[in-house]
Amino acid sequence: MKKLLMTLALSATSFIYANVNAVVSILPQQTFLKKIGGDKVNITLMVQPGNSPHSYEPKPSQMKEISKADIYFSLGVEFEHVWLEKFTNQNKSMIVRSMSDNITRIKMMKHSHGEEEHGHDDHDEHNHADHDHDAHEHDDHDEHDHDGKKDPHIWTTPSNVKVMAQNIYNVLSLMDRENEAYYKKNLATFLAEIENTDKTIKKLLANIPTHSRFMVFHPAWGYFAKEYHLEQIAIESGGKNPKPKQIAHLIDEAKEEKVRAVFTAPEFSTKVAEQIAKEVGIPVVKMSPLDPKWSESMIKLAKSIAQ
Repeated sequence: MKKLLMTLALSATSFIYANVNAVVSILPQQTFLKKIGGDKVNITLMVQPGNSPHSYEPKPSQMKEISKADIYFSLGVEFEHVWLEKFTNQNKSMIVRSMSDNITRIKMMKHSHGEEEHGHDDHDEHNHADHDHDAHEHDDHDEHDHDGKKDPHIWTTPSNVKVMAQNIYNVLSLMDRENEAYYKKNLATFLAEIENTDKTIKKLLANIPTHSRFMVFHPAWGYFAKEYHLEQIAIESGGKNPKPKQIAHLIDEAKEEKVRAVFTAPEFSTKVAEQIAKEVGIPVVKMSPLDPKWSESMIKLAKSIAQ
């Protein structure tokens, strides 16, 4: 922590007359950083809309932005496992800080011939690692794996986003002390918005039985399910589509659980989801966990489950 404070303090003077140049990996991070940084922070997004953070490769123009960056806000998505070290090698003065500090992660759901392993709490042992500039010691180094490892989709629940917002404020207020009051005011406003989103979701799901199940293509909603006492039935697991026998099981499961919709994301193929939906006689609803309209997307998901 002393090293972090000294690094940020030494860097602070360069931001008195200029905006902080920040880089984030995915759209929700951009949304959260904009809420707190406002017009005092220039934000560069790496994984562009419509692309998956599991396979994205930066464009040359984005690599140029890395060279200008003061800070990279990491999260632990698979994209960072491949690229973050390259970014820090390109810009050795760029600070890397995690938005995920102090968040307890759950394990990713996986399937095995129709059986499921549901996420459970596991202490977030990686959080101390991000306090070193070296990308090798960066958080989530092994947590991008979808075969029973840690779930990187931490932003899909209000309680985690509150922590992320506080992390953003902590870093910006140290880097740019001149605008600390500005960031603090924005933090308070955003925390109130998150609280209202949570209340709306709870109201929408008030009449839904505990542990009700909803079907998704990609298991990106584990934190949402855990927070609101639901369970997700995942079609895809470990980056692989299910085999015919597993598809048959999923169809039977959807009928048995009276699933009313299959949620898919535009970043993934919808072919298998559409096949299952057709057999069960239910619609396919597109819901991206990378939607930049975070609050609206969380409420939309709750409404869809409730209906």
